Amino acid sequence: MVIAYHLILTAYGWWLPNDPRGSSSQTVASDIIAELGELHRGRRRVQPPSPAIRDFYTRAERVLKFPLLEFSSDDIRTIADALAESMGEYRYTCYACAIMPDHVHLLIRKHRDKAEDMIANVQEAVRLRLGNSGLRAPDHPVWAKSGWKVFLDHPDDIRRTIRYIRQNPLKRRMPPQAWIFITEYNGWPLHPGHNPNSPYAKQMREYGH
Repeated sequence: MVIAYHLILTAYGWWLPNDPRGSSSQTVASDIIAELGELHRGRRRVQPPSPAIRDFYTRAERVLKFPLLEFSSDDIRTIADALAESMGEYRYTCYACAIMPDHVHLLIRKHRDKAEDMIANVQEAVRLRLGNSGLRAPDHPVWAKSGWKVFLDHPDDIRRTIRYIRQNPLKRRMPPQAWIFITEYNGWPLHPGHNPNSPYAKQMREYGH
C-alpha cells in the first residue's frame, strides 16, 4: 500500500533516455540522440564514472535542439515560489524538497492524484512561473518529458528518503534548503493518535511491523 511518492523532475536536456547511468525509458525516439549511446532500462547497478557522464552530455549538447538547462540561484527561488503555490492549490503534503541546478526532488504524501499527475501539475506550475518571470525564453523547454517516481510504502522509507533529499544540496556544496511549503513528517499513517483499524495499520500488523 503506497503512502508517499519520491518524485524526481529533470531539467531539459538532462537524464536523456540513453543516459549512461540508466533511465526509465523504453525507447529513444530521436535517431540523433540514439547515436550517443545504447539504452539501458533502469538504473545501472554499477554507475559510470563522472568523466563518462560529462562526456555524454558534452556530446548531447551539440545535438539537442535547445541548450542544456541549468537552474540559476534566481531560478531556484522562482521554482520554490511555484512549488509553494502548487502545494497550496492541489493540497499536496510535501515532506521534503531539494531544488538542484539540473533536477528537483519532491517527497509527497499519497493523494487523490496519481504520481504522474503530480509531476505534470508541478512541472506546469514551474514552467509558467519561470516564463512569466522572464527567466526563460518562451520557446525553451524547462523539463524533460517525464520524471522519475519511486513508491514508498513504509514510514521508514519516508524517513530515509527525507534524509537523502536533504543531503542532495550539501553533496553539491550548496547551502541547506528549507522551504516554507515543507511539512514536518510525523510518522503518518502510523502517527500518534492514528486509527488502529485503518487499512494501513491492519496491513502493518499483518506484516509484523
